[in-house]
Amino acid sequence: MIPFVPLRGVTMDECVSLVKQVGKRIGEELKIPVILYEAAATNPLRANLAEIRRGGLEHLTARMACDSNWASDFGPATPHQTAGVTIVGVRGILVAFNVGLATNDLAVAKAIARAVRQSSGGLPSVKAIGVPLSGRSQVQVAMNLVNIDETPVHVAFEAVCREAEQRGVRITGSELIGLVPRRAMEQARAAGIAIASLEPSSTLETRLEQAGF
Repeated sequence: MIPFVPLRGVTMDECVSLVKQVGKRIGEELKIPVILYEAAATNPLRANLAEIRRGGLEHLTARMACDSNWASDFGPATPHQTAGVTIVGVRGILVAFNVGLATNDLAVAKAIARAVRQSSGGLPSVKAIGVPLSGRSQVQVAMNLVNIDETPVHVAFEAVCREAEQRGVRITGSELIGLVPRRAMEQARAAGIAIASLEPSSTLETRLEQAGF
């Protein structure tokens, strides 16, 4: 999977144009089929990455073989023997954010994840799963926030806290995987919510400024 994410001085449409150039080269030069997703998707069925991945490569291969809606955008019509399929697209900034729970009961983490994720009727633009933390005797709710304007980081955090409290479980902390836009920190502060992992050094803008961009 190759996501293009516009950060500064470039539009979504410009990224879509770049994605099509990259996809064409991957298909023609490497002979690997390419499917475009998110803002670059040529078919609404393929806009959602989770839908493309549903059932794994075996299921995708079957769909590519018998359903024109799943024909590759570039390259061969069937997966490469060793490289499979490359998914290329344009999306907004994704925030990977995890919340730890003071329990080793994986069922609790899974129940909370089910309550907060969009696919189960929870918060919009939130994907979540419950996972064990090896060697730490606890579990966590691991989330991908795919649009923090729809569901800010602090809103997702508070939702997990509420669900944990209802189950008599304490929150042990939170962690960011990667960086967040500065507005995520500002949104949390404006709401009066303190999240230890949200600090200036964890913002995308700070790192860009430090790198001279």
